[in-house]
Formats: sequence, C-alpha cells, structure tokens
Amino acid sequence: MILFPAIDLKDGQCVRLKLGDMDEATVYNPDPAAQARAFEEQGFEWLHVVDLNGAFAGESVNGAAVEAILKATKNPVQLGGGIRTLAHIEAWLDKGLARVILGTIAVRDPDLVREACKAFPGRIAVGIDARGGKVAVEGWAETSDLAAVELARRFEGAGVAAIIYTDIDRDGVLTGINWDATIDLAEAVSIPVIASGGLASIADIVRMTMPDAKKLEGAISGRALYDGRIDPAQALEMLRGAAA
Repeated sequence: MILFPAIDLKDGQCVRLKLGDMDEATVYNPDPAAQARAFEEQGFEWLHVVDLNGAFAGESVNGAAVEAILKATKNPVQLGGGIRTLAHIEAWLDKGLARVILGTIAVRDPDLVREACKAFPGRIAVGIDARGGKVAVEGWAETSDLAAVELARRFEGAGVAAIIYTDIDRDGVLTGINWDATIDLAEAVSIPVIASGGLASIADIVRMTMPDAKKLEGAISGRALYDGRIDPAQALEMLRGAAA
C-alpha cells in the first residue's frame, strides 16, 4: 500500500486547490524541487505530480518545474495534466518519469490510451476524476455523462498500470476519501486503483489498512501533509506494519 505525496503545480509553484478551483489555490512551497526532496527525506517512495495549468491548457505548462523535480528526487514520479499525444507521452517518459497519467484524453480518445499502453508497458495510468460519480474533464471544468466505473471498464485488458480515482467534491477540503466509491470501483475492475481526493487525517491511513482496502494500490495525500494533519513517519509505519 503506497502513500503518494502530491505536488500540484500552478505557475511554477507547489499549491493545493479547493474543489479543483484554480482561483482557490494556496501556495505551500514556491520551490517544487525542494518539496520533492523533502518528501523523499521523510521516507516516501513515490511522488504524484499534477500540472494544473496544463490540465486546463491541454499541454504542458509547468515543464520546467517537473524537470527540476525529476532531478531533485530518486523516487519514481507519476505526472498528469495536459498530456494528450503519444509524442508528448514519449517525451516525458524519456525525461525520466515512471508513469504518465492520462485523464481527458482517456475520455476523448481511448484508443490512444490503448496504443500508449502497448508502446510503453506498465508506464501508463488513467486518471478518472468524478463529480457525483460522473467523469469530469478539461481540468474538471466540464462534467460528462459518463460514469466513472464505465470509463474504467473500457480499459480492462489494455495494460493500464493504475487508475487514479479522484472524488472532486472532496478534493482539498479534508473531509476524508470517498472510500465506498473508490473500493466499489476497485472491485469492478482488475486494474489497480489509487484513491485520491479528501484524505484528511490518520483515520484515512487506518482505513487504508482495512481488509477491503487492501485491493487498492494506495492513496494520494496533499493538503493533509502540508498542513501537518498527518505525521509522515507515523503514517508510513502504519502502512508498512499492515503489509507485513
């Protein structure tokens, strides 16, 4: 079970949004590379990075910050936000990313996702961001009629390494992860699922150790780590203990 610390990038800085609203951004660190090093020093073994500007623009905007992060940490990094073409995917993987997360394009062009999975085995994740159970795209600015579970099932057998499932209504507001919806999704597909959105306290870490959550690959934490609501050493020790 992996706890993924999150670095969300807006205008080159490490921020957290509230409910996905770009106007509700809190800057936590103006130096994302330093933040990446800090997470590694705290004992985290993965890093989740999102180019927020890129998600809205449909292309990489915070590329310089991402490259600085890759140079600053030995941990594997997964990146989402504005990655929409095979050439773009290949360019980022060549720069050292462990995984690329495809979100909007997974809805718009699922064949491209399947093609990417064949070209880059084990290195393509799908980001499913949902509002009321329906998939949102374009940096969460648009909500579709497509159910999250239906989208996930479209990629069964395609070779997707993981699905990052975010409940937008809980993102950045510290109300706890939507465990019911996340575990339901994990039970509906064979693809590993990562929980995202709303991780609030050590209670969510405890929830990650419960038997029905063991099918998940892990969960992403942002604001709770930055605000000191979760002690990294305690959380990582609990997860290691549960895995033993």
